[in-house]
Amino acid sequence: MKKTLTLFCLLLSCAAYAQLKAIPDLPAGSPETAGFNKDSIQAITDTIAKFRQRDYRGLVVIKDNKIVVENYYNTFWRNHIHDVRSAGKSITALLLGVAIREGLVQHVDQDVYSFFSKKKYPSMHEDYKQVKLIHLLNMVSGLDADSDNPKTPGSEGKWMPKDEWVSYLLSIPLSGNPGQKWVYADINAVLIGAVIEEKSGMSLRDFARQKLFDPLAIKEFYWYTNTANQTGAAGNLYLSTLDFAKLGLLVANKGKWGDKQLADYDYMNRLLSENSTAIGDYNPLADGYGMLWYRTKRTFGRRTVSYLWASGNGGNHLVVVPEENMVVAMTSGAYGNWYPHARAYFILGKLFQALGKK
Repeated sequence: MKKTLTLFCLLLSCAAYAQLKAIPDLPAGSPETAGFNKDSIQAITDTIAKFRQRDYRGLVVIKDNKIVVENYYNTFWRNHIHDVRSAGKSITALLLGVAIREGLVQHVDQDVYSFFSKKKYPSMHEDYKQVKLIHLLNMVSGLDADSDNPKTPGSEGKWMPKDEWVSYLLSIPLSGNPGQKWVYADINAVLIGAVIEEKSGMSLRDFARQKLFDPLAIKEFYWYTNTANQTGAAGNLYLSTLDFAKLGLLVANKGKWGDKQLADYDYMNRLLSENSTAIGDYNPLADGYGMLWYRTKRTFGRRTVSYLWASGNGGNHLVVVPEENMVVAMTSGAYGNWYPHARAYFILGKLFQALGKK
């Protein structure tokens, strides 16, 4: 009995918990039938279980529309939800595609000013006539906001604590010409969320639940929403690892889930292809940026792969690999550190190397 209890404790604390089960609209498959080397996948699982830091939570791989890897670590399980931090920005971009599909927004070249009433928001700055949705999506809005510089008036510390923040955000002026300089700023994603809220008449959280999460059978989630019913569209989103992966699959399938087109098809094509090198060397793991998603092209072993990915503090990554029809979701609680991002990149590289020859 004592040996059995000891083994059980070791399994909980050190090893991965594999829960490979089909769910509605998403069958399960094996890594081998998906083209992965079985021994290599096992080696990845063993390596993750032995990480010195006990903050890695989950790994889900969907290939050819089947769950082929689903492992959880350090006592976390399938139904646990995790704060994916800034990866929520990429989900906000996906929701804009849903809003276009719903007819709430026409196209990404609409200016921000046109979505809001000057009577309702008297402090709205005239500069917003120059800022288009595509500028927000590509982090080139030119607004006087920088998440890495708390002195800028649009930095999140200035507005996040407020009970109502859209009025303040719409008063932020330009500090440069839209479309020219890439600056990481939460205000961009929050304004996209505000546009959806203004046109739909509901919080982004409720819009997401009704128009996106319910169709994907995402039941458990949390998205911070203030007392004015405005959702923190730049982050503050909690999802399970598997539901995180399902959202990536929707991107890979160009907004289609089963027989339903949830997000605008043309918009999703642009989301998959938009790539601006204006990001420069801001993120050493990224070559470009577009539509609130990072872009990367790398060679792993003998395989060169292009992919887009959502990134959240703590090592929360959602990777979409269109040419391989593959999605990888990773959740981690190593908030405030850089190493979890390098660790996620290491795991991703091992997964690519585990794939058979093209």
